[in-house]
Amino acid sequence: MTQRTHLVLGAGAVGTTIARILANEGEKVLLASRHGIDPGIPGVGAVRVDATRPDEVRAAAAGSRTAYFAVQPAYTDWPAGFPPLVDGVLAGLGGTGTRLVMVDNLYMYGPTGGVPITEGLPYAATTRKGRARAAVAERLLAADRDGSVRVAIGRASDFFGPGAVDSVVGERFFGPLLAGKPVQLFGDPDVVHSYTYLPDFARALVELGRREEAFGRAWHVPTAPAVSTHRFLEMAAEAVGVPARPSRVSRLMLRLVGLAVPEAREMVEMAYEFEEPFVLDSSAFEAAFDRRPTPLEESIAATVAWWREERENVAA
Repeated sequence: MTQRTHLVLGAGAVGTTIARILANEGEKVLLASRHGIDPGIPGVGAVRVDATRPDEVRAAAAGSRTAYFAVQPAYTDWPAGFPPLVDGVLAGLGGTGTRLVMVDNLYMYGPTGGVPITEGLPYAATTRKGRARAAVAERLLAADRDGSVRVAIGRASDFFGPGAVDSVVGERFFGPLLAGKPVQLFGDPDVVHSYTYLPDFARALVELGRREEAFGRAWHVPTAPAVSTHRFLEMAAEAVGVPARPSRVSRLMLRLVGLAVPEAREMVEMAYEFEEPFVLDSSAFEAAFDRRPTPLEESIAATVAWWREERENVAA
């Protein structure tokens, strides 16, 4: 296979998973982050890059056909933090021929009253973070339209899986579950909610980077049919072999915790996602690229196995 370099901006769970998938396929990958984190993956190099600096982005992207925008500011700083990142990346890639794939979520759509979330819905966010995400998407797609940088956007719902520590179904979900403790569930745990498997998300982003027809628009990545968060917990508990012990977290509880924990305070405005059906429709991607999501039974089992291994490594 002819090797080519890919630049992955961001060494978090999504960026690292993208880099691992590409490296496993024999591709050359450069993982760029503010601290130059080396993921220890064969075939993946590491470099220190401040993504707000176009010169650093341009130098890191030299020779790359595709760059993946998997870096983001602190959750508490999205409205102010995203614009300089977007400007730095677009200015750094402009005129180089390197194409950009954006890692995105569903915040820009806002509440839908339970209507399935398709790519055709308007950006109707009522939250600070949702409006920030909408502005990012509009800026990136404008760059694609004016020809300065080709852009494709891949959107997922709340994701889980190996390496997904900071998700709502990450450490604070699987950690207590494996310890046999109650698991805190936000909002109404009996309404359906889409959860995206991280490897499916990363594979979809890689696919977008390879397909010319993917550019110039946003795509919802393959995601298993929505189940209630309560059912998701039951499936995870079955995989662990323990009883499901849910503990409901209300908006009021989030506000109280948020007095001391800024991240919890920021989650209050997003609580609607867990108070009404929140269903991602990925049928357009699945039809266009003939890709299907991993069934929840398989993805949850693989996630439990990863968390068990992590606990064993910590205990060793």
